[in-house]
Amino acid sequence: MKHGFLIDMDGVIYRGSEEIPGAIEFVNTLLANGIPFLFLTNNSQRTRRDIVTKLRRMGFDVEDRHVYTCAMATARFLAAQKPDGTAFVIGEGGLLNALHNHGYAIVDHDPDYVVVGEGRTLSMEMIEQAVNMIVNGAKLIATNLDPSCPTRHGTRPGCGATVAMLEVATGVEAFSVGKPSPIMMRDARKELGLTAAQTTMIGDTMTTEILGGMQMGYRTVLVLSGGTRQEDIARYGYQPDLVVNSIADLCTPDFTQTHQAA
Repeated sequence: MKHGFLIDMDGVIYRGSEEIPGAIEFVNTLLANGIPFLFLTNNSQRTRRDIVTKLRRMGFDVEDRHVYTCAMATARFLAAQKPDGTAFVIGEGGLLNALHNHGYAIVDHDPDYVVVGEGRTLSMEMIEQAVNMIVNGAKLIATNLDPSCPTRHGTRPGCGATVAMLEVATGVEAFSVGKPSPIMMRDARKELGLTAAQTTMIGDTMTTEILGGMQMGYRTVLVLSGGTRQEDIARYGYQPDLVVNSIADLCTPDFTQTHQAA
C-alpha cells in the first residue's frame, strides 16, 4: 500500500528564509522514491507560485503541485458553497488570487462573505466595514484561526486575532477552513489520492497539524524544531504518534520505505 506525507512548512522545513538542516534531504528522498507529499500552510498571504519560488531559492526541488495553502482551501470551499459569489476580503495577494481563480468577485459593499486572511495592511476602517457587513448578513469566514505568526523580528498578530475582533464586535462566530479544520486536512489528502490510513502529517504545532491529523485518522509526527517544546506535549489530551527533534531525524535509510509500505 502506498503512503504519503502532508508537511507543514514554517518550523518544519525552514525558519524564516533558512532551510532546517535535513529538510532538503528528506524531500529529495520522497521525490526519488516517488512518495507523494504536499506542503500545507496556514499563511494565506502568498500564492502557491510565490511559495514555490521561495522554496526553490532555498534549494527545494518542488513544483506548484507540491503546495496547498489555506487560501486555496478557502476559495475551493466557498466556490462549492456558493458558486460565483462575492466577498469582502481582509487579506493579501494569495487569498485574492485564490478567490478570483474560483470565480469570486471582490466587492466593497453587500458581499456574500467577509473573508479574513493574513495581512499587514489591516486598518480600523476595514474592520468597521467588515463589522457592518457581518451585522447586515454577510457570513464570516476565516482562512485559519492562528492567533499569531512568527516573523524575522519576532511575532505579529495572525488571522485569528483579527477574526476575534470581528467575532466580539458582531457576536457572530467565524467558520474557519485552514488547519486543523477537516476541510483543509481532507482536501489535501484527496489531492494526493490517499486514504486516511495512507497519510502521515508532519508538523511543529500541537493545536494545528497534530490535532488536525489525529482527528482525521492520520499518523502524526511532531518535530521540535518549531513552536513546540518537549515539556509542552504532556499538557495536551492527545499525543502525536512520533516525536522527533527535527525532520532530519526522519532521514533514515528505512523511514520513508517503512511508511510507503505501511
